[in-house]
Amino acid sequence: MSEAAQGERVGVYPGTFDPMTLGHADIIRRGAKLVDRLIIGVTTNPSKNPMFTPEERTAMVEREIERLGVDNAEVVGFNALLMAFAAQQDASVIIRGLRRVGDFEYEYQMAGMNQYLDNSIDTVFLMADVALQPIASNLVKEIALFGGDISRFVSPEVCEDVLERVERIGRKDTT
Repeated sequence: MSEAAQGERVGVYPGTFDPMTLGHADIIRRGAKLVDRLIIGVTTNPSKNPMFTPEERTAMVEREIERLGVDNAEVVGFNALLMAFAAQQDASVIIRGLRRVGDFEYEYQMAGMNQYLDNSIDTVFLMADVALQPIASNLVKEIALFGGDISRFVSPEVCEDVLERVERIGRKDTT
């Protein structure tokens, strides 16, 4: 449990980061400019089929934050209701990235529910960079599993992580 310094603005950017993409990196870099301290919350999502364990994803995000040179961010794993986690981190804002209209509809509904749960924490939406809008972790995994090139969507280090994992679990049949 952390305590925000008097007047410190703390933001939480939650996600599964399975794997962390250049789109995630863009939102982290830009979101970190909006707050004094950015908590990247690496969570589980029962509806997703993760390629990496929570510990591996946390380490991946930590490594990428260091590579990006974002010095006001830290990574915290969690498996709880987002608003409870955000309150525990003394956050005043949730940062969410938007890539397409469908994202907005879903995130708008989530922001409304989150406001019912804790109206002291606001949600801020950041539009993904236009060049990064098509990138989604699930598509990166699918492309990699079918032997496609993911190097334009993730950092070289994450690309290596994904390719090593695909080698371990096996590629999907491309016939």
